[in-house]
Amino acid sequence: MATRRTFLTMSAAALAAPALPRLAAAQSYPSRQIRAMVPFAAGSSLDIVGRIVMDPLSRQLGQTIVIENRGGAGGTLGTASVVKADPDGHTLLIQAAAHSAAPAAYPNLSYDPVRDFSAVIPFGTIPNVTVVHPSRGFKTVNDLVAAAKKSGQFTYGSAGVGSATHWAAERLRIAGGYDATHVPFKGGPEALTEVMAGRVDFTCMGISAALPLIRDGKLVALAVSSAGRSTALPDVPTTLEAGLKDSDYNYWMGLFVPSKTPRAIIERLYAETQKALAQPAVQAKFKPQGIEPLKMTPAQFDDMIKREVATNIALAKAAKLKFN
Repeated sequence: MATRRTFLTMSAAALAAPALPRLAAAQSYPSRQIRAMVPFAAGSSLDIVGRIVMDPLSRQLGQTIVIENRGGAGGTLGTASVVKADPDGHTLLIQAAAHSAAPAAYPNLSYDPVRDFSAVIPFGTIPNVTVVHPSRGFKTVNDLVAAAKKSGQFTYGSAGVGSATHWAAERLRIAGGYDATHVPFKGGPEALTEVMAGRVDFTCMGISAALPLIRDGKLVALAVSSAGRSTALPDVPTTLEAGLKDSDYNYWMGLFVPSKTPRAIIERLYAETQKALAQPAVQAKFKPQGIEPLKMTPAQFDDMIKREVATNIALAKAAKLKFN
């Protein structure tokens, strides 16, 4: 009996041994400065929202969170760099709907959004808004659609191939039944600049980035891509209200970590980010930008990403979308 008990004790200890370093790491987390990757340009909607959330999260965790912007290739360049990071919670990824759309836009993607990342928590959803220069004289999104059909040479800017701005514009284009040339940039601010300069006809940008320019009269908002009107632009109709069927687009933003990150660290990040999102100061900054809550557990968020990856691939094939 003693021999059997000794064997069982030793076996249990051997099985538990590999988990001990991970448990210890989770209990001491975070132990140093944290890096948060935003795979789009500074000043983009994702960058703005990410900084709003990381500020209180940093204070709660007791460590500095340094945000790094690495735009390009629809967010895939910066995202790929996080895959290679140590899965210890000290490297975070702030991503958006482009994350689950990447496999459809980049068939030879170097990483798998489902396999290589664990979802932590969504920050919320934010509408994309279709904007043009005031000199175009468009009053509605249907004015834009009619002009694009007549011209056959319209252009639209985006924050990169496969970005949320690209998908939103493609859904609008398909629903409107017109042709337009895609002009990708490294980030949203560059696309907005080109529309203001009159070198690009329109863009479907996240409200956070476009709102100041709309309020200053530098751009005209024609429609939002959400299923319902945005609280940030209550007088601007949705593309669905304009009669453009299936033109709506769910633009979410959220937090991720490398997939091998210990669950204890993921749960800690989830709990602390949830607290940060609930802070009145954060809510006060979210409200003017029309950011709506999207409450999900890490497991539910993971499931949503998995479903969206499959849906986006199917949509791209069915609509014969070409990502150039």
